[in-house]
Amino acid sequence: MERANASPMPADTARKSSENIVYIVDDDETLRRSLGSLFRSLGLRVESFASTREFLLFDRPPLPSCLVLDVRLQGESGLAFQAEAARAGLRLPILFMTGHGDVQMSVNAMKRGAVDFLTKPFREQDMVDAVTEALKADANRIEAERAVSGLRAAYELLTPREREVMRFVVTGMMNKQIAANMDIHEITVKVHRGQVMRKMQARTVPDLVRMAEALGIEPHRA
Repeated sequence: MERANASPMPADTARKSSENIVYIVDDDETLRRSLGSLFRSLGLRVESFASTREFLLFDRPPLPSCLVLDVRLQGESGLAFQAEAARAGLRLPILFMTGHGDVQMSVNAMKRGAVDFLTKPFREQDMVDAVTEALKADANRIEAERAVSGLRAAYELLTPREREVMRFVVTGMMNKQIAANMDIHEITVKVHRGQVMRKMQARTVPDLVRMAEALGIEPHRA
C-alpha cells in the first residue's frame, strides 16, 4: 500500500463515522494492521479477519458497513466467497484488493456487485475514497429498508376493506367510482379512505401511490 496523506472524510460522513464499520478479510497480517490503522485514523470502527470463515462467525450489528476483501486467500477464493455471500443474502458492499488482478477478474467481480477493485500496491487515498462511497451506499440501503419496514407496519394496521379501498385509491379513482366498483355507499368509501390516509400517514394521493409501489401493492383494476 502506497503511503499518502489521505484526505479527511466529508464532515457529514466524519460525524457518523463511529456508526460505520469496515470489515477487512486478508491472510496478510501486516496488511490487515496497516489498513486497520488507516481506517481507525478516520474514526471508523474496524474488524479484521484472516479468513472468510472467521468473518462469517462474527456477530455483525445492523450498521452501515463494507467488506474489504482480498481476492486470493489461503485455501480459498475471495471471488467464490462473493458468490456465496450473494446466495446467502449478505448485502454489504464488497471492495476487492489483489496483487494478482487482471482485467477479466475485475470485470467479473464488478458484474457480481463489487463496488471497487483495487490492485496492490494501491494509494491510501484510493482506498479511503472507495470505502467512503461504499459506506454511504450501505447507509442509504439501510435507511431505505427501514422506511419500507415502517410502511409495512403501517399497512398491517389497515383492515381488509381499507386495503381494498387503498388499491382503488392509488389508481386515481374518485370516491364515487370506488363505491360503484365495491358496491358500497360513497360515504363509506370516504370514511375508509380517510382511515387509509391517516394510518399510512400519507398527505396526498401521490404519497400513497409511492408507498404502494414501495410495498409492491398492485393497484385494483376495475
